[in-house]
Amino acid sequence: MKKGISVILAGAMACTAFLGGCSGKTSGTSSAAGSAAGSSAAVSTAGGGQTYTFRYSEIQAPTHPASKADAKFAELVKEKSNGRINIQVYYNAQLGDEKSGVEQVQYGGLDFTRASLSVLSEFDKELNILSLPYLFSSSDQMWKVLDGDIGKKFLNGISGSKMVGLSWFDAGARNFYTVKPVKTMADLKGKKIRVQESALMMDMVKALGASPTPMDYGEVYSALQNGVVDGAENNWPSYESTKHYEVARYLLEDGHSRLPEMQLISQKTWEKLSDGDKQILQDCASECSQVERQLWAESEKDSQAKVKAAGATITELSPDELKKFQDAMKPLYEKYAKDYMDTVNQIQATK
Repeated sequence: MKKGISVILAGAMACTAFLGGCSGKTSGTSSAAGSAAGSSAAVSTAGGGQTYTFRYSEIQAPTHPASKADAKFAELVKEKSNGRINIQVYYNAQLGDEKSGVEQVQYGGLDFTRASLSVLSEFDKELNILSLPYLFSSSDQMWKVLDGDIGKKFLNGISGSKMVGLSWFDAGARNFYTVKPVKTMADLKGKKIRVQESALMMDMVKALGASPTPMDYGEVYSALQNGVVDGAENNWPSYESTKHYEVARYLLEDGHSRLPEMQLISQKTWEKLSDGDKQILQDCASECSQVERQLWAESEKDSQAKVKAAGATITELSPDELKKFQDAMKPLYEKYAKDYMDTVNQIQATK
């Protein structure tokens, strides 16, 4: 037995010596791997360190200007984060309608969405200011406001609803269009006008002497065709893409509402991020906002050309007639912006 134990001990010592030599080689390999890992970690740390896959809800089709801008945002973020942050955009309301998307972002079920003020004002009443009819005199004036301190204030203000505003998107000016000619405010009297289910929009139509008729967007074409409503209101691309000009051939270019839209991230998602990653998202959101504005402008011009070529009649309001529309809105300013008139005055004073 003693002889057997001696043999085993001798073998173990030999094996230890052998492994010691192997250990030296392995140590060299591990050191090289450690250097590579350290290099990789340094790159990751510079960009925030973590790898993420986020979901972005979009109700529009991939060809819509906002959807194209969403895609550009995802592309920029992936590029500037060295592939660490991936944003998957879901189009055509695959993840729910606009209001549902905002609600999911609010509680963290979704990471990103883009939403109109008509929806967001339910979460932040002060946003009703930006929905006030005839608030902005032009697109240029609106962007001076939104790109300045007032716009930043509204983006930051949504944080009270557990969301972070990243940037603004354009959605153009909204105009009235009708089955029969309307050239003045008096011509609108008694007309049934389809509007969104928004108290502000319904009050606006009432103030102009017409009858607001809320209904689902998909029902508007047949409602115009069958006389259920006398008219509706929307922006140029929507008027053209829905072919509403086929059954409501008279457009009154009054520009009653210029409703920007907001790109949002969930507060829960935002708080997961490093300062470096937050800056990446903010920079990319600002850049894609500029892309969306250009895409929107191109889409608007294209839609105008198509509608006019199809024989629609476009009426521009004279300055005197426009003032009548504006004056009719004074009760709405009192009702919806009474506590925010300082901000309203700042907006209107911006030139």
